[in-house]
Amino acid sequence: MIEVDLGHRYRDGFGLEIAFQADVRCLALFGDSGAGKTSVLAAIAGLLRPRRGRIVLDGRVLLDSAAGICLPAAERGIGYVFQDGRLFPHLDVRGNLLYGARARRRQPDDFDAIVELLALAPLLSRRPDGLSGGERQRVAIGRALLSGPGILLLDEPMTGLHRDAADQLRQYLVQLKQALAVAMVLVSHHAGEVAMLADQVVLIADGRMTGQLEPDTFRFRHGLTASIA
Repeated sequence: MIEVDLGHRYRDGFGLEIAFQADVRCLALFGDSGAGKTSVLAAIAGLLRPRRGRIVLDGRVLLDSAAGICLPAAERGIGYVFQDGRLFPHLDVRGNLLYGARARRRQPDDFDAIVELLALAPLLSRRPDGLSGGERQRVAIGRALLSGPGILLLDEPMTGLHRDAADQLRQYLVQLKQALAVAMVLVSHHAGEVAMLADQVVLIADGRMTGQLEPDTFRFRHGLTASIA
């Protein structure tokens, strides 16, 4: 269960007023570019401290501005996958993956399982500059999962990938959703991605939540077929 209630205003005047609750395996934040979706992710992760807000994850208060609570990002137990992956260029794939596990202070028991789920075994000795865009994103997802997060935040993970690579990455995310117990929040402005992955959809426009839809309603509105997830 995640509960979010945020209020923030940037120096350029853009305002954020978002409130929602969800208890699903994959929640999507859907809207046009610049709507405020990534700002919501940043607030959940602790990378943005809103002027007013309350965020609760599975009963644990991450942020409560009225009570003076704001847990540092490193203490929130959140995995974050950025649009560009942000892998460490001096580490090979194995090193990048194990960096994500350092928060556990031990060798992760699920290393082999994550490597298998994301088909990373052939890539373990390669550096990020020798990977395709889709491969880099799979490594970034694996690194985030190996940190043992309570929730996985995915910020437009298919952005910049060619069609085949994006389709392949979506299939991997479907497999992860089915195989793992980690909840996900997906930011996207592509209706097809949301239809394939989301169990519930929060609509965001101009910094405001404009609706919260069940997947069937979302697919109907966008003329899409049923999800395979």
